Amino acid sequence: MSLPPLVEPAAELTVEEVRRYSRHLIIPDVGMDGQKRLKNAKVLCVGAGGLGSPALMYMAAAGVGTLGIVEFDTVDESNLQRQIIHGQSDIGRSKAESARDSVKEINPLVEVVLHEERLDNDNVMEIFSGYDLIVDGTDNFATRYLVNDAAVLLGKPYVWGSIYRFDGQASVFWAEHGPCYRCLYPEAPPPGMVPSCAEGGVLGVLCASIGSIQVNEAIKLLAGIGEPLVGRLMIYDALEMQYRSVKVRKDPNCAVCGENPTVTELIDYESFCGVVSEEASAAAVGSTITSKQLKEWIDNGEAIDIIDVREVNEYEIVSIPGARLIPKNEFLMGNALQDLPQDKRIVLHCKTGVRSAEVLAVLKSAGFADAVHLGGGVIGWVNQIEPEKPVY
Repeated sequence: MSLPPLVEPAAELTVEEVRRYSRHLIIPDVGMDGQKRLKNAKVLCVGAGGLGSPALMYMAAAGVGTLGIVEFDTVDESNLQRQIIHGQSDIGRSKAESARDSVKEINPLVEVVLHEERLDNDNVMEIFSGYDLIVDGTDNFATRYLVNDAAVLLGKPYVWGSIYRFDGQASVFWAEHGPCYRCLYPEAPPPGMVPSCAEGGVLGVLCASIGSIQVNEAIKLLAGIGEPLVGRLMIYDALEMQYRSVKVRKDPNCAVCGENPTVTELIDYESFCGVVSEEASAAAVGSTITSKQLKEWIDNGEAIDIIDVREVNEYEIVSIPGARLIPKNEFLMGNALQDLPQDKRIVLHCKTGVRSAEVLAVLKSAGFADAVHLGGGVIGWVNQIEPEKPVY
């Protein structure tokens, strides 16, 4: 469905702006009026990572007048495979500052506002209130629900995107005109059920595919042209090179935008999404060891069986000496339990300690009372014990 323009047009374009945006100006659907609206627009990008990189770069090139960037992280070498707004010389720098510099290099006429802080319940309403449109480039469920609920409560539209391996999704959520994110996903998936990109990987160029769709939708909303993805979910399969669109209807029973909402203010999103399940948290109490403890056990020849619960590709990048690989799903399905030794203490580990805590809960319930897991996972091991090894 067509929607009215989100912002009013600016008073005028300068001669420099007319030259810069000439290819937009000669498109009838954009023209002078649409470009003035882009100039007058204030868009917030949540994240300057995989999706935020192409989104920020193309919004800057398009002439969005004010770009806000919410980002608290620093640039890591593993980011460069997909986060193209950053470069080799930016490693260790603030992602927000690196992104700002790239935006300014693309278009010095754009005003950039930095919010170098983690988005949370204390700041989200104040930050969002200063913008016309939100572009969501987050990569975790807790922040996604936070973004959605804040946008609904403030009456703001936002453009959402998601990526994993070769698959991407995008949509526009605007409760005033259609569904919100909770209408599509009322509940977060169980902890560990959906791997993150850090666990499962993502094809770098997929970020550009989905990020460019997000910018396309942002421009349409701001200028009031075309038919935005309100009420539709765009699904992209990069391996098969297929796009398909699925209708998403507004849920009258939605907890936040339904007829009788039960979520009328921000909630505890970490708890709602169960970043680590209660069972895993309980199992880890008193059964979490450090990398130094594990190193001592290995050096002393303790009777332990070190089990890596990550995926094969992760194991091939870096592993702890003596560890054998049994992916987490093998435990969840029960296939791995019969192969566990009874005469050795089992030591589980993953990348950071989340997946291994979930598996630990499974083992505890199966009677392996002395099983433990490695806090900080293989990342902690490399940082403390074998810093010469690669991390990912």
